[in-house]
Amino acid sequence: MTAAGFAIAIALVLFALRGFPAPQPSIERAGSPEVPRDVSVIMRDYRFQPDPLTLVAGERVRFTILNGGLEPHEFVLGDVGVQRAWESADAAATPPLPLTTAPPASVPPGTGGVRVLLGSGSQASALFDVPATSELLLMCHLPGHVEAGMVGDVRLITLDATGSPGG
Repeated sequence: MTAAGFAIAIALVLFALRGFPAPQPSIERAGSPEVPRDVSVIMRDYRFQPDPLTLVAGERVRFTILNGGLEPHEFVLGDVGVQRAWESADAAATPPLPLTTAPPASVPPGTGGVRVLLGSGSQASALFDVPATSELLLMCHLPGHVEAGMVGDVRLITLDATGSPGG
């Protein structure tokens, strides 16, 4: 297979994945520092799946994040302060002129949250300690992506002693 044929095949697979929802398994147990709960998220052009993303307050999760879209996307999960920090960082890293190289986006240490930037077809993992009490937001702050609707719904729940959702 030629390089062009391979690129076309990859593009067709990624395009086909756009229509399939990511499975949203039931939560049987909250993640712990010793045994994080595995959570898969697919970023598409311009949405996150699953939607809503359900997390347990106070748990540790291991995200496996796949960019199933045709464009680069970022996964930014955190409170309003985290979102504002990455929004500003991405805006500052946007090249001022076409065909210029942008500086890498970064925020001060201790900002919190989690951010993963992926090119089309890429995958990465990240550990995250879910806060017990703050509101979480999920967004892609690359230029134009929030405006195109790339904002995920995050539901923070608690589990009772039997493992059933309590809120």
